[in-house]
Amino acid sequence: MNELILGIETSCDETGVALVRDGELLADVTATSMEEYARYGGIIPEIASRAHLESFVPTLDAALEQAGVALSDVAAVAATAGPGLVGPLIVGVSAAKALALALGKPFYGVNHIVGHIAVDQLVHGDFPEKFIGLAVSGGHSHLMLIRNIATDIEELGGTLDDAAGEAFDKVGRLLDLPYPGGPHLDRLAREGDAQAIRFPRALRSGKNKAEHKYDYSFSGLKTAVARHIEGLQARGEEIPRADIAAGFQEAVVGALMEKAIMACHENDCDTLVIGGGFSANSRLRALAEAEAARSGLKVRIPPIRYCTDNGAMIAALGWEMVRNGVAPSPFDISVNTALPREITIVR
Repeated sequence: MNELILGIETSCDETGVALVRDGELLADVTATSMEEYARYGGIIPEIASRAHLESFVPTLDAALEQAGVALSDVAAVAATAGPGLVGPLIVGVSAAKALALALGKPFYGVNHIVGHIAVDQLVHGDFPEKFIGLAVSGGHSHLMLIRNIATDIEELGGTLDDAAGEAFDKVGRLLDLPYPGGPHLDRLAREGDAQAIRFPRALRSGKNKAEHKYDYSFSGLKTAVARHIEGLQARGEEIPRADIAAGFQEAVVGALMEKAIMACHENDCDTLVIGGGFSANSRLRALAEAEAARSGLKVRIPPIRYCTDNGAMIAALGWEMVRNGVAPSPFDISVNTALPREITIVR
């Protein structure tokens, strides 16, 4: 197999275009509109959609030039069909369908979350026969049992409310940090004592633990941070921002890794693959490395450049579709803003 796969990612604010041939990444170009949202404290879908429209053709041209190939060389086109923001998704899927139709090539509408795991294969080689995938980003925190990244994924658990990255952004606002709060809170936490303030972790005991064995919940944790800050303010006490950041981060990262490691042991998997924007968090990476050494598991996390949304993750998943002989998506599919994790391709 030597097919050239074009991957298109437009689920949120990054316009990503990449080209993969036989498991090798030839080009990966990303345009972002993130700086436009700092004053709003969050993504504005209409602005993001317009930015994708403006950025797509230049980003595609740059990727083709970087790879040294022509558009006519492409054997299949893959694009994020969900989950994500409806406007941005429509831009990317419409562009992918148009290209596939014009080229007379198959189109694959694929799952953004699964793409965050698939991209690791471009860096660390083929996946084992069975492994646990932990996808953590601004809007998603999910555990998956993966037997085949293209055809056999079982969702074990997911976020019940705020995802890890979303909780970081909200607590970042409580601590007066710039948007997006995740990277700033990560840096602030390095200056604090993670044991100075012990924030609660949800779904760890009793009925909740039994019913939500592999699920995550960070909304209560965010509220606990808010109440702690309000209490300090009411008493006129100084707010130890670094200690709060460190304690909050430890609670989030600890919860993520605790259930991920448990999922590996209980499903007889010796490999954990972590992907998504939040996998860039320094404490998550350090704890994952420590847990791997302690438990004997192999933990794979792609380099930071592949953690945030990018075309490489979609091209990687598209390549898996092709090499596994998966039938392409029909051209009349719609985007799905809440695509279930166990669905890899939209039909």
